[in-house]
Amino acid sequence: MTRRTKNTQKNTTPTKRNAVDRGAAPAAARQAGKTAAPGAGRSRAARKAAAAHTSAIRQADPFHERESQKYEQPLPSREYVLQVLAERGVPMPFAELADALDLQAHEREHFDRRLRAMERDGQIVRNRRDAYLLPAKADLIKGRVEGHPDGFGFLRRDDGGPDIFLGPREMREVLHGDRILVRISGQDRRGRPEGKLVEVLERANTRVVGRVINEHGVMIVVPENRRLAQDILVAPGGRKKPEPGQIVTVELVEQPTKFAQPIGRIVEVLGNYADPGMEIEIALRKHDLPFDFSAEAKAETRKLPVAVRKKDWAGREDLTQLPLVTIDGETAKDFDDAVYCEKQGKGFRLIVAIADVSHYVEAGKGLDKDAFDRGNSVYFPRRVIPMLPEKLSNGLCSLNPQVERLAMVADMAISMTGDIKSYRFYPAVIWSHARLTYTKVAAALYDKDPVVRNELTDLLPHLENLDQLFRVLLKARAKRGAIDFETTETRMIFDDNGKIAQIVPEVRNDAHRLIEECMLAANVCASDFLAKREHPALYRIHESPSEDKLAKLREFLKEFGLGLGGGDEPRAGDFAKLLEQVRDRPDAQLLQTVMLRSLKQAMYSPDNVGHFGLAYEAYTHFTSPIRRYPDLLVHRGIKAALEGGEYRPGDWEQIGLHCSMTERRADEATRDVVAFLKCYFMQDRVGEIFTGSVSAVVSFGLFVALDDIFIEGLLHISDLGSDYFHYDETRHALLGERTGKQFRLSDRVKVQLVRVDMATNKIDFRLIEGPLAVEKPAAVAVEVEEAEAATPRRARRKKAAVETVALAAAAEAAPDVAPAVEAAKPARKARVKPAAAPAEDVIAPDATAAKPVRKPRAKVQPVPEAAPAPVTPARKSRAKAGAVVPAPKVAQPSVLDDIWQKAVDQDAAAQKLAAEEAASVRAGKKRKAAEKTEDKPAKKAKTPAAKAKSKASAKAKPAAKPAAKPVKKTAAKAAKASATAAEPVESRASKPAARSGGKTSSKGTRRG
Repeated sequence: MTRRTKNTQKNTTPTKRNAVDRGAAPAAARQAGKTAAPGAGRSRAARKAAAAHTSAIRQADPFHERESQKYEQPLPSREYVLQVLAERGVPMPFAELADALDLQAHEREHFDRRLRAMERDGQIVRNRRDAYLLPAKADLIKGRVEGHPDGFGFLRRDDGGPDIFLGPREMREVLHGDRILVRISGQDRRGRPEGKLVEVLERANTRVVGRVINEHGVMIVVPENRRLAQDILVAPGGRKKPEPGQIVTVELVEQPTKFAQPIGRIVEVLGNYADPGMEIEIALRKHDLPFDFSAEAKAETRKLPVAVRKKDWAGREDLTQLPLVTIDGETAKDFDDAVYCEKQGKGFRLIVAIADVSHYVEAGKGLDKDAFDRGNSVYFPRRVIPMLPEKLSNGLCSLNPQVERLAMVADMAISMTGDIKSYRFYPAVIWSHARLTYTKVAAALYDKDPVVRNELTDLLPHLENLDQLFRVLLKARAKRGAIDFETTETRMIFDDNGKIAQIVPEVRNDAHRLIEECMLAANVCASDFLAKREHPALYRIHESPSEDKLAKLREFLKEFGLGLGGGDEPRAGDFAKLLEQVRDRPDAQLLQTVMLRSLKQAMYSPDNVGHFGLAYEAYTHFTSPIRRYPDLLVHRGIKAALEGGEYRPGDWEQIGLHCSMTERRADEATRDVVAFLKCYFMQDRVGEIFTGSVSAVVSFGLFVALDDIFIEGLLHISDLGSDYFHYDETRHALLGERTGKQFRLSDRVKVQLVRVDMATNKIDFRLIEGPLAVEKPAAVAVEVEEAEAATPRRARRKKAAVETVALAAAAEAAPDVAPAVEAAKPARKARVKPAAAPAEDVIAPDATAAKPVRKPRAKVQPVPEAAPAPVTPARKSRAKAGAVVPAPKVAQPSVLDDIWQKAVDQDAAAQKLAAEEAASVRAGKKRKAAEKTEDKPAKKAKTPAAKAKSKASAKAKPAAKPAAKPVKKTAAKAAKASATAAEPVESRASKPAARSGGKTSSKGTRRG
């Protein structure tokens, strides 16, 4: 079988297993196949004649035409082989399958190779009888192994079904990333499907980076990738002789089996673990990131010029006189884009010039292959792994100032409402007039720095036009409903040894957003240009949230009295409205984090499903071809469409999956490097105490992000306290079973650094205190005190006296209604921590009213109306009699208020239950006492002395009756006055948002 593009065929040496005689293709037939020399010496007419006589069985192949175009002697396609196996419904030996497909003797050797390739890809399986069958018919599932540091793993199925658990016994034969076939053998203890290994289809690991360890004279390498749970034995006799503890690269010579560990030989010694830059070297090899360009790519780079040549001007517009500028960060070296804006009628003309990388990087050549393999540039701290060689990325393609550069231009007309009225794409030659930074542009436009404005005098009018356009585009973005999450990015400042000296937040000013809006406009025009011409492209897609995540988000929002609009299919605008609604709340960070985690991850795909987060129906990447391969493909597509053709790089679906994978790979490698540097930074601070916020809640604990230094670590569930904590995925919380204590996202905690593990890049904390009280301004308490202070002292004394008289009268008039009396008493201050709010802010009226009924110990004597009050409020600062009392502000409920309210409800329910039980006990006692009284003998007759005493007490009773009437009248007046005078106190007690946090009982004491 020979391809039309080549007259030679790659010689494939069969493995020992595949070389076994199948019993269906005898040696004679194989030898005949070899001597037949397919296609040799046959004229075109002979081939046409052979094709004309092709049997009906072969012509029934749905892909026969494709195979005929690809090969001189076409074989049955893979799809046809699978179709025949499916129709037969039974395993088929080689001879039977070859006969069914009407294969001649000279074709069988090539067909055997095709079957072996299909077997490697997991499309077919060969049983013990050497017969071929479909994996699905044999209940076999193929996928990729995802290992776990603890020795077990999972199979990520190719068909997208639920993951299959692989126990340690199955994982002994495979490594992370291998492609395998498994059969479901049962369920594990958690009810997950468990698989049994059937066959290894493809090995993913050929080289592994790790640390050398010498155990009793045996040298092993412990992989840096913790998902590779098996240590690698080093074969003796190698040339490299590393020291124990050094980092090396080992090449596997034997993959793991059921009875043996993997064996390898050391091919590279990287150095010691703490050497400067070692973390990057490890990450490059651990994540299989290409960092050396191929010889072919290097040769092509050497042939490239160092500047734009005259012949490069052909077919390009001259924009060298236009004052285009680049605006990037201070440390940037590759400049993809330049911008210019001017007023045009009632709108604006925006020009976005992008480096024309496709002019220098030809499709299918060495540079293009290397760029595809890398997918994108990787930006580590202090080092960049570029997608293109430095001569291109920082030189010939970069839009450096004061030099000619080739560019692809998006020329747009934008109205005052932010709508793009028209656009056109064209190749051009530009001249960047300045290399500006975000800081400098912000200083000139927003800080009005006179020194900077004077420096940019010539460019200032164009920058101000850009700013005006930015304001217009910003309004259009809000109207469109795009989601705009607020995140904090950090920047590391390094010392001379290459280690972190300081971590500072990266301030994102309006200059960043200005450029962002310009790039969004250009990207939207690029996607629209290709979509209208029905040209295939890689779109940047962001699908809407899944039903499961939407349900969990809505359930979470209910606890805060919030809701997400849009029904079953919410739009980005619904998320944007909710973000705006919670922006000023104290728990805004919590809500934003949960909303962000409900969204899917963006990716590249030829199927345009729109971009949910940006609220675009079509969106693609056009503006960064120096550092992103999908942008380069879009440039080639636009050029092909301008010329009336079509760019065909291959399978767009596979290219999109590859570019999405390289993007995730770069993110993971960068995270590893940053984690190592942060661990190195923290290793000398073990024992110190920090304050931070809960950034993630998982089943095994909390991840805490420390204030100021922006470093995360784990607070394990065992360090949260002496309780059983249960993970609530919907509420993003850990709940204590006995104490009711809970930890949620964004809770404030105080922790102590107890361990830094440099081998695993992990940081562990111990809980000191938490959740901490949220630092809120005590606006309610202050305003109430000011209101009291504004009342004259005499009025306050009179109010206190009236309240006391009312209490006494109520007790005298209805001594059996003790709960009502207790509810009207002034609240007693609780003994709480300094951070806690006053007890008046947290006591619920119903909770106190639910106490058991008790009679007063002594009768309360009426107090004369003119008597001074025995209870006087605390003395306040003097205020004028006519001062206006400010109305108390209504604070927004927070997560801690929710926790507090639940605690109060629980206490009230407990007290009510206790009261009912106490009443039941008292009723039982009364009943028993009554029964005893009935059983007692009749009372003895009273003595004369007792009769005289009874008469005397009867005469004394009428004298007290006249005094009760004025007390009742006074009580009515006092109750009326109390209702008016007590209003500020009620307002103060009805503001749970002013509490600092934590659980509080009805008596005001802290819990947990």
